[in-house]
Amino acid sequence: MKEKLIDLVEYTYHFNNEMIRIISENISKVDDKIISLINHTLNAQQVWNSRILNEKSFEVWQINSFEKLEEINNQNFQTSIQIIENSDFDQRIEYQNSKGTEFENTIFEMLFQAVNHSTYHRGQINSLLKQSGIEPILNDYIFYKR
Repeated sequence: MKEKLIDLVEYTYHFNNEMIRIISENISKVDDKIISLINHTLNAQQVWNSRILNEKSFEVWQINSFEKLEEINNQNFQTSIQIIENSDFDQRIEYQNSKGTEFENTIFEMLFQAVNHSTYHRGQINSLLKQSGIEPILNDYIFYKR
């Protein structure tokens, strides 16, 4: 299970970097919605990691300096890998969502949510890139594995 989850986190890291790259290469063509979504994608992974580790987290919709996005993605990756290597996936974590509502989920569920959430928003970004005349990135998991 550990190896499979590491693979999913590596997939997320790789294609988040690809999104950052294509946005950077086309920065004059992208709109605020694309910038907001790439930030949100990275922020959300940081938030899930922080919930697991009981640390201070980003705001889910905060806008970070574009120059820091690769660093944030790298830190998210390193932290997620550390969690995978050192955690019991069945351990339940209590946390509050961004609205203050309390929930409890397993570490596996939280990490998988971060991966799945990233995939969802990369799809949205791809749609917006296409609308802006930019060739979207094929970022399905199967393309990563080929």
